[in-house]
Amino acid sequence: MVNIKVIIPAFNEADSIASVINELPKTVSETIVVNNNSSDETVKNAESAGATVLTEKRKGYGYACLCGMDYVAKQSKKPDIIVFIDGDYSDYPEELDKIVAPIIENDLDFVVGARKKSLREEGSMTPQQVFGNWLATFLMQLFFRAKFTDLGPFRAIKYEKLKELEMEDKTYGWTVEMQLKILRKKMTYTEVPVRYKKRIGVSKVSGTVKGSIFAGIKILGWIFKYSIK
Repeated sequence: MVNIKVIIPAFNEADSIASVINELPKTVSETIVVNNNSSDETVKNAESAGATVLTEKRKGYGYACLCGMDYVAKQSKKPDIIVFIDGDYSDYPEELDKIVAPIIENDLDFVVGARKKSLREEGSMTPQQVFGNWLATFLMQLFFRAKFTDLGPFRAIKYEKLKELEMEDKTYGWTVEMQLKILRKKMTYTEVPVRYKKRIGVSKVSGTVKGSIFAGIKILGWIFKYSIK
């Protein structure tokens, strides 16, 4: 039996977190919600839904993911696969089995859920998200001959490979850092088309001008950092 653990960074996702947890397939051995300094009922609702809840008071998507990874690293029985998914219910948690299939069946190292336009609910991604994804993946194709088309947050990776990446970004650059390091280390990867819907609540990144600007700076910073190495 493949041991799959899910890490969900969550900042004020009280209205959506239980739905995300409850719709994950039974193939998941543990769901880890990292409460990233929420001021609402995120913790209570996540615990009621059966998740392990950790708290990371330093705000930042990367901080939350690293907190979840640190928790897993201290467990005696390590997972085979780690899956990351957002807590806003924009992804379809039941598609997790589809995300991990290339790892289990074809021994690939990494899979990203690609939010194809034909599978996206209208309005589920802001114009700045669409443009940012296009620009980032275009530059990765240009500099690294990558085949990525998206920086989607719904992703799966072999646990041992995740440790090799030595992830470090604390905020908005987490997803692109992971993909750049996958390329740098010549790990095997693929994309799986996934559906995407309007999130519950307001995005903390793309929903604000400040968030969009800082995310863009972070993403481009990582790409240019690696392009000149």
